[in-house]
Amino acid sequence: MARPTAAHTVPTAALLVALLSGCAPAGGTGPTPSAVTPATTVVAASFNGTDLAWVQLMIPMNERTLPLLELAAAHGADPAVRRFADEVHAAHLTELARLRELRTLAGLDGTNPHEGHDMPGMVTAVQLDALRAATGAEFDRLFHDRLREHVDQSARVSRSEQESGADTATIALAAEMARSRAAYLTRLDQLTAA
Repeated sequence: MARPTAAHTVPTAALLVALLSGCAPAGGTGPTPSAVTPATTVVAASFNGTDLAWVQLMIPMNERTLPLLELAAAHGADPAVRRFADEVHAAHLTELARLRELRTLAGLDGTNPHEGHDMPGMVTAVQLDALRAATGAEFDRLFHDRLREHVDQSARVSRSEQESGADTATIALAAEMARSRAAYLTRLDQLTAA
């Protein structure tokens, strides 16, 4: 992928609002995205606001899902759950590497605009605590519910990127991720049925 040479200025925080269905700080108090003072950054010309918002959202969404997947790979009651969690964990690490590369190509720094926010699709500390306390079939059920929430939300925002993004590499990754999420949902349904 060639590095774009032209650049333009975009108010990053304002762009995030367009993709998010909800963004509240942990505990539900504090500023919402519309109340955040927009930061200005210089981004590569091939990236539009949707591209930037999607990359900046998907990185923390995937990062916050890794502990969930690690717990399930180690503690799932059903061996199929453990194998599935391990597969999804490996895929998320690969996606994170590609997302971080896109973030760099876009000209964004490593700042997480969602730091401290529990947003749809992000695994929360409270949810992880509940999983750590659960055992057996209850653990597997909680894992299923948390992963389904993550998969549903990440598929939704990935479809938005495909519809409204501009950067071809970012759109291509979003398409891959939307396909993988559809496959994950099928696997989750199969695990539940079993």
